[in-house]
Amino acid sequence: MTLFRLDASIRTQGSASREIADIVESEWTAAHPGDKVERRHLGVDPLPSDVWAHAVTASYVPAAERTPEQAAAASLASSLLEELLQADAIVLAVPLYNFGVSQHVKTWFDLIITDPRAAGGARPLDGKPVVLVTVRGGAYGAGTPREGWDHSTAYLERILRDVWGADLTVVEREFTLVGVVPALDDFKDLAAQMHSAAHDAAREAGKALAAA
Repeated sequence: MTLFRLDASIRTQGSASREIADIVESEWTAAHPGDKVERRHLGVDPLPSDVWAHAVTASYVPAAERTPEQAAAASLASSLLEELLQADAIVLAVPLYNFGVSQHVKTWFDLIITDPRAAGGARPLDGKPVVLVTVRGGAYGAGTPREGWDHSTAYLERILRDVWGADLTVVEREFTLVGVVPALDDFKDLAAQMHSAAHDAAREAGKALAAA
């Protein structure tokens, strides 16, 4: 069995998304001791910024006529998709940045979609168990001042579940900046509750991922 894990935090220490994904992974590895965990960390090892454009143009050119840049981009897209196809289960740790999806994650999605196996209505993750871990520094729920400002989570769910067909579970945590930003100090108790609830949800998601 193989678990594929993708991290997107730009932080190497103290990452809230990585903390929760670690719990999911630990539950999976407890049920599959010795099995393989493949990793990709987009936050610290980002994809080239121009690779998507080269991959798009490559799709309109016969393989023998592609430039070296187009050939390399198409090959990378294929490799990224293979990481997903070869995995039995997937966990993605993707924080909210500036109210949207980070450039690293968007490039990853866009590049994979250039592969014919992930385009044109194909569902490359059809039925595959996937856990999406996402964290937000503030609060974006119904009735909050920033309700509707999260332009990441719905996009991620749309691509993973509706476009790629994944059997998706979402584990969320909000108010990760409480204790960091003084203006949020009044929400310490609520943030602690959310933190604890996210850990509980991650444990349950990891167990379900392992059993799928």
